Amino acid sequence: MRKAIGVDLGGSHVTAAVVSEDGKILSSHEQDLEDHAVDAVLQATEAMIDSALKDGEADGVVGIGIGSPGNIDLRNGSVVYSPNFQWENVPLGGRLSERFTQPIFVGNDARCATLGEYTYGTGRGTSNFVLLTLGTGVGGGIVADGDLILGNSDGAGEIGHHQIRARDGFVCNCGKIGCFEAQASGTGLIRHAFAVRNSFPRSTLLDKKPEKLGSKAIRKAAQAGDRHALAAWQNFAEDLAIGVANVIAFVNPQLIALGGGVSSAGDFMIDSIRDRVDELTTMVPKRTTRVVIAQLGNDAGVVGAATMALRGGLKAPG
Repeated sequence: MRKAIGVDLGGSHVTAAVVSEDGKILSSHEQDLEDHAVDAVLQATEAMIDSALKDGEADGVVGIGIGSPGNIDLRNGSVVYSPNFQWENVPLGGRLSERFTQPIFVGNDARCATLGEYTYGTGRGTSNFVLLTLGTGVGGGIVADGDLILGNSDGAGEIGHHQIRARDGFVCNCGKIGCFEAQASGTGLIRHAFAVRNSFPRSTLLDKKPEKLGSKAIRKAAQAGDRHALAAWQNFAEDLAIGVANVIAFVNPQLIALGGGVSSAGDFMIDSIRDRVDELTTMVPKRTTRVVIAQLGNDAGVVGAATMALRGGLKAPG
């Protein structure tokens, strides 16, 4: 059976996994990523690929797929622009090709995750599908009539950067105001908590050191009934519902899957947005698009990156 190595470059870690052609992860290697400088990321990526190639599952690896944040030139594997990494015109594919003999394929991380989730996860059996990855930012990918949509310059699917609060929203890493990513990511949930803190002067929700404050803690506090956390969660859920309803209006998919770390909220998240999404859905019949939690979770990125390598790129074969 053919295999490939899938690499997911996240905001806080890099993961490399050996994946079989039926989508199974055979082994996985992960390293924390504390520095987004090009050389530091390359060093960590090379180390994880080396580890994957040396383990007992790597026999038969035919390629290496890299899911990187940012706009990617699929012809040469360069990262044209990545606001979260602050990269411009980084020859990621070229640098890695100098180090490894296997063919290297680089794609946007969210598009890779969409390919993985569509091929082996929640999207199986659909022909019109959207994945939203809710983590430090908001990524996305769109499948229409069975094909992953890449767009004129391979930038289609940047759902996180459509503006939903252009006048009064948070500043996004891309420089715009009120992007879906700025409002409805894990980072957005934390910012919502800070935005309403003056209404809860006795709250201890934000007393942790900034580097230890995570969206999961706020979500768990909201589930436990903490009034400050609930207020932040309700504002976050409103923004998430707006973005999801917009996606339904844009592409009318059969299914929208919510993935990424924030989606670990599961039914609590779906229940928080379902009715509001219905209210905001006007031009297509309500609930003809199902909104669910993604099946592959954080594994979608490495599975999709490996799938990209196995099929020779993000574009459909042939």
